[in-house]
Amino acid sequence: MKILRTNLLRGFVFSLCAGFAVASMPIDARADAGFKAWITKFYPTAAKSGISRSTYERAFAGITEPDRDVLEKAQFQPEFKSKIWDYLDSRVNPYTVRIGREMAARHGSTLNALERHFGVDKHILLAIWSMESNYGAALDNPERLHHIPQALATLAWGDSRRSNYARKQLVAALKILQSGDVAPRQLTGSWAGAMGHTQFIPTSYLLYAVDADGNGKRDIWHSVPDALATSANLLAKNGWQSGKTWGYETAVPASGARYEGQTKTLAEWAKLGFARPNGKGFPRGADRAELKLMAGTNGPAFLMLKNFFVVKRYNAADSYALAVGLLADEIAGYGGMQQAWPRPDGTLDIRQKFELQSRMKELGYYNGEVDGNFGSGSKAAISEIQKRLGMQQSGEPSRQLLEALR
Repeated sequence: MKILRTNLLRGFVFSLCAGFAVASMPIDARADAGFKAWITKFYPTAAKSGISRSTYERAFAGITEPDRDVLEKAQFQPEFKSKIWDYLDSRVNPYTVRIGREMAARHGSTLNALERHFGVDKHILLAIWSMESNYGAALDNPERLHHIPQALATLAWGDSRRSNYARKQLVAALKILQSGDVAPRQLTGSWAGAMGHTQFIPTSYLLYAVDADGNGKRDIWHSVPDALATSANLLAKNGWQSGKTWGYETAVPASGARYEGQTKTLAEWAKLGFARPNGKGFPRGADRAELKLMAGTNGPAFLMLKNFFVVKRYNAADSYALAVGLLADEIAGYGGMQQAWPRPDGTLDIRQKFELQSRMKELGYYNGEVDGNFGSGSKAAISEIQKRLGMQQSGEPSRQLLEALR
């Protein structure tokens, strides 16, 4: 009986100490152990999809912990909706147009070849490239890039909302690695798995990736021809109509807003009093278009054709597809919008935003890029100027401030 009591006591003490040891273990260490165990347990799932052990080991070589930056971004994604004019200002502006035209000249032969082969407007491809990675400039910032297998494994292990998505994308990413298109260290992208110049998630890459430069690899990370061809292939396979545009800006006749969301032929829209504000008529009157009022009844309207909805296969947001269409038109030299957005009084349009940044730079208050985007550097400069002028320090661009600098 004494021996039994002694053994029980020893067991109790051992359990208590073990429990204390686990409780005392750093949270990060326990997380790392759990993550590594998840990677080990996931291999049979990957193997069922044809992933070899050697591919799996190469993908996770040296990976001993989750990507905590991924978990932070997944947890604290900002929930907001920009006004359509603010969204467009940051994406369709003199800077993105200028760089787009420079890229059109630099990659002219490639773009022309892709347009002939896929039938997709080369200016649309340039606009998508701008939207997705700022013409590749985003790939030059290593701090924003993540190792895709680690990022997706982190999401699958640590984010229950995205676990199914991440598991599916991880298997696809491993297939990309196994195909030899990219080395493990080069398999990089966003925290959620979007990759390369034109930001394809792994499953979309497997569906649409193209080796356009003929080197035997579908390299959307380093080959501009491959990246643009992959985008063109996506659009073409989803029904892009060659030789046709994405849509038309239109003036809305009295009481015409009641037709929002309806689809009619362009000839039918014209009979109802809808007209292009630049005075040109609608070509191909038999083409069907849907009326969209992107800023309500007080703003410009658009008649969206089939190609607008094909662009939405890239990104489902109306604002995204509109930005692509408008930017493509400006890069091509077709001109910008004719009607004004219903901006609040005192706010600036995109050209005024560029002027304000330029004036602040000339005065020595701002040393960043003149791109129409007002981040922390621009806002700090505005606050300093407002202070010197005796204005309220809001840090926000305004017509009052611009007029003061003029």
